[in-house]
Amino acid sequence: MPTDDITQKVSERYAKAASTGEQMCCPTSYDMSHLKTFIPEEVLKISYGCGTPAGLDTVETGETVLDIGSGGGIDCFEASRVVGPSGRVIGIDMTDTMLEIARRNAPLVAANLGYPKLNTEFRKGMADAMPVEDASIDLIISNCVINLAPDKRKVFREMYRVLKPGGRFTISDIVSDQVVPQYMVHDSAKWGDCLSGALQVQDYIGGMVDAGFRAVHQIKSTAWQSIDGIHFLSVTLTGYKFPAVIDQGTALYATLCGPFSSVTDELGQQYRRGVPQSIDAERAQLLRTAPLRSLFLIGPTPTTLDSADPRWCAILPEQTPCVWQGAYAILTGPVISAEDDDHHQFYRGVPLEICSKTLHVLNQDAYRPHFTIYHRSSSLVEGGAVSCSPGGNCC
Repeated sequence: MPTDDITQKVSERYAKAASTGEQMCCPTSYDMSHLKTFIPEEVLKISYGCGTPAGLDTVETGETVLDIGSGGGIDCFEASRVVGPSGRVIGIDMTDTMLEIARRNAPLVAANLGYPKLNTEFRKGMADAMPVEDASIDLIISNCVINLAPDKRKVFREMYRVLKPGGRFTISDIVSDQVVPQYMVHDSAKWGDCLSGALQVQDYIGGMVDAGFRAVHQIKSTAWQSIDGIHFLSVTLTGYKFPAVIDQGTALYATLCGPFSSVTDELGQQYRRGVPQSIDAERAQLLRTAPLRSLFLIGPTPTTLDSADPRWCAILPEQTPCVWQGAYAILTGPVISAEDDDHHQFYRGVPLEICSKTLHVLNQDAYRPHFTIYHRSSSLVEGGAVSCSPGGNCC
């Protein structure tokens, strides 16, 4: 289907939904009891999405926030409340009906919040050609919109362009565990349902990294639905546009503490648990970000760890037979690959079938933030316990 046709059909679908009150089918988790205290009902009833990026603890007072695909304005208005009267929120949407609703309600929201003037602005534009100045945004949010764009890599490049150095994004979207087949890609109805345009997890995150973002990682994920054997997942991701770093030539070392036995960072360097690695300033900047900080020791001298050190973290599977129940794991943490203590090699965005023992390991606190877990089995699996290797070890 030609790109222009996709864009037109998606715009018409959402304009119709705004006029008729049709409930779009993406999963949402808004706290309506909170939002209705300052956002008019006209906005709340046309709020579609698969997460609440502005409702996460990512927005700070005084920041400039950009919402890609702002619709009726719900996420912009929540961001407006959090940034306060000294902050600024810009919403971009391609659908005139949505823009009219958002603009009409903006003064009401400002009055309900007690602001002396508007701090929200709604502009007509496309996600892949945003009417926003270079390096002008602190935080980008988006709620189940980017998967509607035919050229998502162009959207990611635009995001990188408009963010300030040191800026970040927190976006929610629908992704798939397998390639969406052509019959779905060319189904115009499924574009509006957030299905036809879904990228595989590895392609979605990989496109962000290729655009220049670093430390891209999952905030939360939820299995949404399965169609013809393809599983669609709702994910919320955060990543950063790092400021330029000047290498002062100071010696720095990083030691992986765990829980992984090894990882490879987004710049291609591998680390083995307990073994210090020399790093440059660029890698130090990456490893000191929030999602990676807890995994490493970083300092001017090399630090070697062993299993007796309390900073060493390892989680071993139980030495019992396991059960295969249809569980799959997708690495969605801030590294491109990782290995656990039972020699499973995880590649970011690539589904790996896991047994009951590995499922238990990955559900531990140290592992859980780095994985999306879902089930491909459509019914109860009745298989018995098995030994995955001759020694009774896992998988």
